[in-house]
Amino acid sequence: MRSRPVMANHDDNGNIKKFSNSFVNLFEKQKKKRDLQIYSPIYSFFKAYVTQDNILTWTLTTREAVYYSAQLQLPNTMSKAEKIDRADRTIREMGLQSCIDTRIGGWGSKGLSGGQQKRVSICIEILTRPKLLFLDEPTSGLDSAASYYVMNRIAELAKEYGMTVVASMHQPSTEVCKLLDNLCLLSLGRTIYFGSSIAVNQFFARNGFSSPGLQNPVDHYLRMINTDFDEDIESAADGKTTTKEVIDKLVESYTSSDTYDLILREVAQINGQQIGMVEKKRRRGSFFIQCLVLTERSFVNMHRDLGYYWLRLAIYITLAFGLGTVFYNVGYSYTSINARASMLMFVASLLTLMSIGGFPSFVEEIKVFQRERLNGHYGVAAFVVSNTASSVLFLCLIAVIPGVIVYYLVGLQRGTERFLYFIMVLFASIMLVEGLMMIVASLVPNFLMGLIIGAGTQGVMMLSGGFFRLPHDLPSIFWKYPMYYTSFHRYAYQGLYKNEFEGLKFPSNELMKGGSSLIDGETILRHTWQVEMGYSKWIDLAVLFLMEYNKKKVIWYGIHEIEPVMLFPLISI
Repeated sequence: MRSRPVMANHDDNGNIKKFSNSFVNLFEKQKKKRDLQIYSPIYSFFKAYVTQDNILTWTLTTREAVYYSAQLQLPNTMSKAEKIDRADRTIREMGLQSCIDTRIGGWGSKGLSGGQQKRVSICIEILTRPKLLFLDEPTSGLDSAASYYVMNRIAELAKEYGMTVVASMHQPSTEVCKLLDNLCLLSLGRTIYFGSSIAVNQFFARNGFSSPGLQNPVDHYLRMINTDFDEDIESAADGKTTTKEVIDKLVESYTSSDTYDLILREVAQINGQQIGMVEKKRRRGSFFIQCLVLTERSFVNMHRDLGYYWLRLAIYITLAFGLGTVFYNVGYSYTSINARASMLMFVASLLTLMSIGGFPSFVEEIKVFQRERLNGHYGVAAFVVSNTASSVLFLCLIAVIPGVIVYYLVGLQRGTERFLYFIMVLFASIMLVEGLMMIVASLVPNFLMGLIIGAGTQGVMMLSGGFFRLPHDLPSIFWKYPMYYTSFHRYAYQGLYKNEFEGLKFPSNELMKGGSSLIDGETILRHTWQVEMGYSKWIDLAVLFLMEYNKKKVIWYGIHEIEPVMLFPLISI
């Protein structure tokens, strides 16, 4: 593909995917096995795609967003000072100096305007000076002056760095149109015109649809081919014609034109050239650097986003005080047996269920990851590692602070080992629920559906965990095999039961016949709660952490293998 400075696509829906498909259909006869696929791992090193939606980490400032991206994308051969200088220069080029320390903004927080966010998105993608740049609605949210300055700067960068820019725009101004080298007009997936932007006026005039004076020519072109409001169009030559008739006439005229023949010859010439494999130049930081940068960025985001962990911590502390006062100083009477088990069940299931509250933040983080992975900023492994590392401290706070409150208000069995075990089971259970919700967020990014699926999945696991229905009484089909053995609640319940009841003795029920005056905790575990005593409580804890590890693998597989099936068709040529 030869370098062209700027090319624009205009269609009735402003859809860059439609442009990609139509571009292929235009040259169907010339297609070969070497056709360009935009999300090929090879081509991701020299292309960039700015999406229509401004998908950014809303808690970061403009400076931070571009700086972090520079550290992720630019190679290790550049020093940190050089990367910062590149980021600063790019920010200046997009006219963002006045809001460099302003947060991008999101729910409950004012920040950049939509146009400024669009310019930040462009900044991030032109840091590496890609050879092929796709812009989906780059002027949306911008006034006419800002639109011109942004597109003019992009045109200058295209010429300076030899970039080919493909932009999809709804309504460019006359000044913006003058910056374009080539123009592509689409309607209903059909190519109306593809060629020099200078010659498009002659093309429409030749077919009897001249652009009126004192009017933006592109507005006139789009009105001619827009089928959303299919009304009669006045034509100097034919009187009244429908939009479909206009489109048919323009398509027929274009496919029989010298411009179309010239393009076909150029494509045939390019296909006939012996072009070797594109050199896969490394333009990203190393895996270790990516993990460090992503961990720092994610930690900053989690710290600033009150809904990510801080609100949950407040709710956990409130529930912990509620749980501690309801079961305050539960004691060692016969009735305390059920009370202890109920309290431990609440800790292992309902308390950890609150982790679904972080699902909206998970969805936003997944969206940012999808955009950045789309452009090859980093891989799945770096995302999974950094997300886990950055969340550990917050999960520790959520486990330790409420855990201490509950443990000592209720009056559970004393001992450093038992207390630490209690905290570790709570920590592992919360991590497991976090992993489950991250899996749901990566596969079902819809907020409402994700909450329903996440809560429903945990509800099924609670039912099969062995508390609401004892293990021996569970129906064999589905509930015991496989749910009882795959539910993390089973191992959390049994681990906490062993940790609390082993070594304790309770007075027997006076109605029990033939029983001794005291009942030891091991007997209660075996016969009352049907706990499997053939292995240590530490095995239950190890299984919980092993489940967490496997969930991270599922997240990696879900993003690496399943997600591309949904993403690739949307962005391939």
